[in-house]
Amino acid sequence: MLEIVVKTENWERHVRVSAEELAGLVRRIGGDGDRFLVVQRIPDLPDVFAQVWHKAGGDYTLEYRDGAADRHFQTLVDGPEVVIAAITGWAREEAGWDGGLAWSLLDMGPVQVPPLDLDEDERTELEKRVREVLVGGYASRAELAEIAEEYLVTKDRRPVSREQAQALADRLWLERVAEQATWKGKTDPERLTRAFTALQDAGITARENFTCCRSCGQSEIGGEGGHDARGFVYFHTQCTDSAAAGHGLMLLYGGFDGSSETTAVIGHEVVAALEAVGLHAEWDHDPARAITITPLDWRRRLVG
Repeated sequence: MLEIVVKTENWERHVRVSAEELAGLVRRIGGDGDRFLVVQRIPDLPDVFAQVWHKAGGDYTLEYRDGAADRHFQTLVDGPEVVIAAITGWAREEAGWDGGLAWSLLDMGPVQVPPLDLDEDERTELEKRVREVLVGGYASRAELAEIAEEYLVTKDRRPVSREQAQALADRLWLERVAEQATWKGKTDPERLTRAFTALQDAGITARENFTCCRSCGQSEIGGEGGHDARGFVYFHTQCTDSAAAGHGLMLLYGGFDGSSETTAVIGHEVVAALEAVGLHAEWDHDPARAITITPLDWRRRLVG
């Protein structure tokens, strides 16, 4: 698998695709509403990407950016195979992947972002909230920037511009990327994902960071399962915040038939799946009580 995220014009998002899947996505573009794709590495880094645009019957416009505005290049090619080879090489960070193509520099111009005009308390409060979401590990850079832009907004004041918010989000994102580069081996959130994948395969709808709260989760989880789903397990964003703060993770679960008997069965299966991947679950076997994973070292790797 390639350590990339591919986003398409029609709002598809493909994470860690194979080289063959990437090739299929490139060959597919060209029709109305599906003429470009953007490729980002995992973890996503500010202003580092490759992208291609194509209209059926025409050339392919291939671009890549390597950070700064003066490192944004473009070339035109007449077929998908050259594009596939180039983007695959870029994704693998192969030496010389860009060779043999006639690249031209795109002048994007300098970007000037004025410093934040916030007092110390506001700055501290804003950075604290953005870091909380960042450590949770589910937000993209764009989502972090949106949080930074909107967090201090009042009826009469919008103190953080979109550009300032993006700059703040990118700075904190890069700090986290540097921090996670020191992590070794599997993390607890990766073990949790393995357990949820196993539960999903066993007919239990399993969702991470699902909805904003318990009320929304309970009302929406039924729409997530297939016709053969026996029950569900999930945690919402408030649970994620708690886990990121070091307080363990609460899991909500149940059976789609509404019975306490089925809920208890689902609870036992959830605990077994967690223990199978090395996570400790606290549960008193009461179907009316949540399952808690504790202790839990919440180090979720960023994607983008």
